[in-house]
Amino acid sequence: QVQLVESGGGLVQPGGSLRLTCAASGSIFSINAMGWYRQAPGKERELVARITSGGSTNYVDSVKGRFTISRDNAKNTVYLQMNSLKPEDTAVYYCNADTVSVVHGTYKYLAVWGQGTLVTVSS
Repeated sequence: QVQLVESGGGLVQPGGSLRLTCAASGSIFSINAMGWYRQAPGKERELVARITSGGSTNYVDSVKGRFTISRDNAKNTVYLQMNSLKPEDTAVYYCNADTVSVVHGTYKYLAVWGQGTLVTVSS
């Protein structure tokens, strides 16, 4: 079983910064892409940023130039550095990982979600 644990959310003033961390644990053979999604009140969950195991990244247009996603493959951890935060960035941020496990000699592919961490940008 694989679990994702997020941390780093909180209250920050507009223009401020936060760093989110998501650590994967459990029976992991490897992790392909990892990403951050967010869901604001009354809105659908959207992709914020995603990073492959090789380090290729993509971002939603609204965060380009402000957010940076990175990962430490040795630690099965992904980070989201968020700078120049705006009130519209307020949301619950969820970590996602495309994991590979070995179960009874068979590769098992599973997309895993974290429990979410709240980011509030307000003065």
